Amino acid sequence: MTPYLADPGAWQEGWDLQQSAFMPDREHRIAAMLDAVEAVAGTAPRVLDLAGGTGSIALRVLRRLPGATVTLLDVDPVLLCVAGASLAGRAAVVTADLRDPAWVEALPHPDYDAVLTATALHWLPAGRLRELYGELRTVLRPGGLLVNADHMPEPLLPGLTGRLVALADARRDARYAAGAAPTWTGWWELAAADPVLGPLMARRAVVHPKGASAEHLPPVGWHLEALREAGFTEAGTLWRGGPDAAVAAVR
Repeated sequence: MTPYLADPGAWQEGWDLQQSAFMPDREHRIAAMLDAVEAVAGTAPRVLDLAGGTGSIALRVLRRLPGATVTLLDVDPVLLCVAGASLAGRAAVVTADLRDPAWVEALPHPDYDAVLTATALHWLPAGRLRELYGELRTVLRPGGLLVNADHMPEPLLPGLTGRLVALADARRDARYAAGAAPTWTGWWELAAADPVLGPLMARRAVVHPKGASAEHLPPVGWHLEALREAGFTEAGTLWRGGPDAAVAAVR
């Protein structure tokens, strides 16, 4: 049972502000993902929000497509607490670890129309991510869609990419200085001080004993090759914004 969290909307808003400081075009990439879902599955899709964190994608799916059936899966107990309180029964919230191939056994449905994930799978090492792409193909129905949005720098533009990252860093620092958004560290410090989220931080340390991110950041081409090797019939770039991109694949 999800512990009672006072004002989950405030925690969700703080998370969104913190994430948007890192990714100013965050809403654009999610909108592109939802366009693809609607194109493939209509207005009542079955969607898996993979490594869904606080439920940012799940909430936007339900807002745009109220007839959707949504599953959110993550392993972080703090983020899952926020997600469960924010979604308030409108989606299935599942705890499972993508580092273990047995994660698929936790899913409440066998065939999804779409799997969506954003800025999460870079936590996995290269070999495990390749395996995961194959596992994701098995949880999609024929013709189903996978979209992974993440940091995927363009190797042919190393100088420009560096300058774009520096510009984004400067803008983010300005937002922090003006108090317009919490920092990554600041959000987690607030969570640690919360009477409900704070006790979950110890469990989080067990889940992520060496930190959450392996920072495996290959370019788009690597992902497309891995998706095709996993057996997807189509794979390509759905969206691009500076050093970030969303790759899509169809079973």
